[in-house]
Amino acid sequence: MIVLAGATVIAVSWDETAASTTTATFTMFDRTYQLTQLELFFAGVATGAVFLLGLGIILAGMKRSAARRRKLRAARAEEHDRVTRLEEEKRELERKLEETPATPATTASTTTTSTAPAVDRDRDGVDDRIEDTAPHPRVDVPRQTASDQLVAGRHGRTDHH
Repeated sequence: MIVLAGATVIAVSWDETAASTTTATFTMFDRTYQLTQLELFFAGVATGAVFLLGLGIILAGMKRSAARRRKLRAARAEEHDRVTRLEEEKRELERKLEETPATPATTASTTTTSTAPAVDRDRDGVDDRIEDTAPHPRVDVPRQTASDQLVAGRHGRTDHH
């Protein structure tokens, strides 16, 4: 739009006959136009309006792009801060883990005479295999017999096509 407005202004300013007579003749896109001085003035006003509209569209696009870049930059900075905090927390936890004294490992000779349960992952002194777990008690799943076969596959078929 700006280029079209500029081209129109240049075409009118180069036409020497428009200033000397009461009507001006212009040829645009293989068409000839005859304009009076008043029509020529209003054409200039319309050309200026088109120029301002084009300039407004460009400025609005630049403003929207700048806002998008600013928002993206802020999101990246926030993500960087979050990652930095997580890394600091990780280093702190690793430091605490290194400072915590390690529990002595039991040897094979002490496990045979030990009174500790064979499976006690929660270290409460009760064998986990016989312990009910809250809120749901342990459920025993019945074993499947050997006659069970795969339903959805080709296993167990005897006929071949």
